[in-house]
Order: sequence, then structure tokens, then C-alpha cells
Amino acid sequence: MKKTKFLLGLSILAAIGVVLVAADHIDAPSSMGTTADIADFFAFEPTTNSENTVFVVDLQSNVLPDLAYGTFDEDILTEINIDTDNDLIEDLVIQALPRGDTMYFFGPAAPSTTGLSGEVLVDSPLGKVAISDASAITASANGISLFAGPRQDPFYFDFFQFNAVIGGMAPGGFKTADEAEDTFDGANTMSIVVEIPNSMLGTTTGMNALGVPVYKTWVTTNKKQ
Repeated sequence: MKKTKFLLGLSILAAIGVVLVAADHIDAPSSMGTTADIADFFAFEPTTNSENTVFVVDLQSNVLPDLAYGTFDEDILTEINIDTDNDLIEDLVIQALPRGDTMYFFGPAAPSTTGLSGEVLVDSPLGKVAISDASAITASANGISLFAGPRQDPFYFDFFQFNAVIGGMAPGGFKTADEAEDTFDGANTMSIVVEIPNSMLGTTTGMNALGVPVYKTWVTTNKKQ
């Protein structure tokens, strides 16, 4: 696979502590509704292994169950950016790039360029996994687990009641938790999941508000040029 340049399409910033989640649905005009649209980004420490970090990137919200799966775009490079020295510039990246029915992963490694463009890190292969709607998680011998495929949209939100409240059409306000409806129930996102040992990410000088060391991380989608 030759090196290919990609241009930044969308970015979401998040910092990881013990558990931190960022949710962001279809709000960037240039990528809204496209295969580069980032719906959610999660980064957290799994309860089963405090020495690992899990990254979850959800693309393309509202992928309905009756639509064909495996719709990752081969022209879109998904990149998890990791800042280890607290300057908000990526020091390491983990990349995911689909080819046919397989998702290929690269990194974590220092990017050849930072900011608005990048290249596939073909010299730093991390692994690969079949794109599947089943539980096709590949675990490697060095503690890495990978997944790529459709998953239930985790964004629980009563969208129609929210609009009614905002529009002044719901004098009773928001519904209780028992009455609220999950508007996105039955919709899916195309998910990319990486669980990786923290030893592969190195040390970090970043701290959260509690004084706990954290990686500052964000995800970008980049379109082939």
C-alpha cells in the first residue's frame, strides 16, 4: 500500500480521564450526512484492564437496520490523534483505513505531518479485522483488540420532545426518563474500536482537573486527495 495524502475533513476534541465521552451528531456542514461524518468519539479505561485504553469512533449516524452494511468509504482515513505533552498537537496517531471487506489499522506512531493533512503510516501496521455486523473482534498476541462494523447508535435522545420544548409546543416540558422515547433506537453507526495497552501510548504530561495523568485525544476524518 503506497503512501497517500489525506486532507482533514472534521475534528472533535476530547480529553480522557478515567471515563470521558464526547457526543457530536451531524453538526459540521462540510461533512454532515457524508461517510466522513463523525457521530461520536469515546475514549475510556476498560473496567477489565486498567492498563489499557479503548477508543471508539462512530461514523455515519442513522444507518438504518434495513440498509446494506459494510459502507465504510475507502477514500476516508479515520485518525485517532493522541497528545502526550499537553500542547494540543498530536504526538501519536492510530489510523483506520478500509479496503474491501477489511479494516486495516496503523500506529500508534508519530505522524509524518500534523494538522490538516496526513499520510497512511504503512510502516507501522497495527492489525486488521473483517468488517462485520457480528461480534468479529480480533485480539492480537500483544493485547490489542480491533473491531469495525455497524453498531447500535449509543446516543439516547428524545429528539422530537426536545424540538417541541424548544419550539414552545410542550408546556409540560421534558418527559421523565420512563416516558421519554429513544429517537435513535433502531438506527446504527459504523463503528471503529481499538483497545490498546497504555504502554504503547507512552507517558503523558497532561493532567485532568483531579490531577490524574490523561492523554488528550481527538479524532479526525480525512478525505483522499
